[in-house]
Amino acid sequence: MSKEFDEKIFCLAKELKLPYTSKFFKDDISQANTESKSYESFLFDILEKEYDLRKENAIKNKIRNAKFPYKKYIEDLIIDDLPSDAKNKVTAFSSLDFVEKGQNIILAGNPGTGKSHIAIGLGIKACVAGYSVLFTTIPLLVNELKESRSNKTLRTFEHRFQK
Repeated sequence: MSKEFDEKIFCLAKELKLPYTSKFFKDDISQANTESKSYESFLFDILEKEYDLRKENAIKNKIRNAKFPYKKYIEDLIIDDLPSDAKNKVTAFSSLDFVEKGQNIILAGNPGTGKSHIAIGLGIKACVAGYSVLFTTIPLLVNELKESRSNKTLRTFEHRFQK
């Protein structure tokens, strides 16, 4: 392949916002030639890798936009250390059925009982499942509510939570 074609492919991939293709097309073309892949197989492979990269980036963006204070995963939670009433519910919450049903959950209890870990873990699991999440605490929520009332942006604040 000529250098001129390489530059054109790179420019087109950049313009079309195909980050995987613009970065790895030379390697993929070389591998396709070595393995004598058909055009269809080559095209499928490169599009599948582009799709996987976009899906992975979407999950990373959802997790970043959720504003978690740190990353905790529900799978890392030691269920035996939780209070008895939480033990039963964590498994049910982990299925994310409450999200599908449009239900909310409120985690309340003493400090150090795993509320934040559960909330962040469920939030990250929801992000991976494709949901948009916003992590907040009651004090932050109350402050934002007061500020939006004083700035007369309460309607915008309400719409954000309706989404």
